[in-house]
Amino acid sequence: MQQKIAQVSTADGSIVAYATAGSGRPLVYVSGWLSHLQLGWELPAERAFYESLAQGCQLVRYDRAGCGLSTPSARPPSMAFELEQLAAVANHLGPGPFDLLGTSMGALVAATWAAEHPDTVRRLVLYGGWVSGAEVSPPSAREHVLGLVESHWGLGSEVLTDIFAPDADAVTRREFGRYQRASSAASTARALLAMSYGLDVRDTLGQVRSPTLVVHRDRDRAVPLEQGAALAAGIDGAQFVVLPGRSHLPYAGDSPALVTTVRRFLGLRTPRRSALSLTARQMEVAALISEGRTNREIAARLGIDERSAEGHAERIRLRLGLRSRTQIAVWYATRRNPESPPK
Repeated sequence: MQQKIAQVSTADGSIVAYATAGSGRPLVYVSGWLSHLQLGWELPAERAFYESLAQGCQLVRYDRAGCGLSTPSARPPSMAFELEQLAAVANHLGPGPFDLLGTSMGALVAATWAAEHPDTVRRLVLYGGWVSGAEVSPPSAREHVLGLVESHWGLGSEVLTDIFAPDADAVTRREFGRYQRASSAASTARALLAMSYGLDVRDTLGQVRSPTLVVHRDRDRAVPLEQGAALAAGIDGAQFVVLPGRSHLPYAGDSPALVTTVRRFLGLRTPRRSALSLTARQMEVAALISEGRTNREIAARLGIDERSAEGHAERIRLRLGLRSRTQIAVWYATRRNPESPPK
């Protein structure tokens, strides 16, 4: 699956980059705090998450102003500006309602959009959201996180990683600092995070009329479960699903369980892991993993750098829904000789 990147303009001329992948009914994805359309697509765990969502529909993602491929704006972050950017993207989808998925801070944006534009939203999904940013954590903890953003931006702070993605794989954890630098300037990141702590949608939720699913992980380290429950309670008829896990980022931890929950609510088929084929290069890597080769040895054999070899291995693991290189080796051996699975 490939993504196509394009641009739209808001009413004040701000340039917003958006990406589409897959085909079918639109599923608009409002990201959390930060995003980068291209770099996110290159991270194995994040790309696997998006590709799984995009099967059987058209996934539409965008970078908010000042993030990723979108241009910076002189306007300070605000809910009004968030809705203007979402409107610019939605206006290019054509007639008819679309499905809307908001994660983290994006859940508040998506809920507000659904309340103000009820005829545009077919079904609404909110993951990792909250009702009141002031109640997400104590003031001292919020100030501590804002301070870490200022002082550790682009350095891959282990503290920030442990808050947002404690279950992230090795590649994602290592790339966290680079992702920060590429996604936004430290000042923009801090301003967006500060805005998220100031958002409160409790008076808006009662106006949401679209069928709604609220999903939260039970041990989310960034946003307590109680906030997810309050979000669901504020929307008439909303379904509330609690999944096990500690990571706030949707593609960290058990992302297949989240994807399955979302797709079932949207009326889409659950992706069949066995149907997720590997590319020719991934099959080569899987074969070498089955021989017990290290990433360095795989890189030397295939004439690629070691980081690329590690990336291929992670994509294989995620695409097949496996947990280790040993399971990749077993999968490959079984595929080669299905009548005699290895011991």
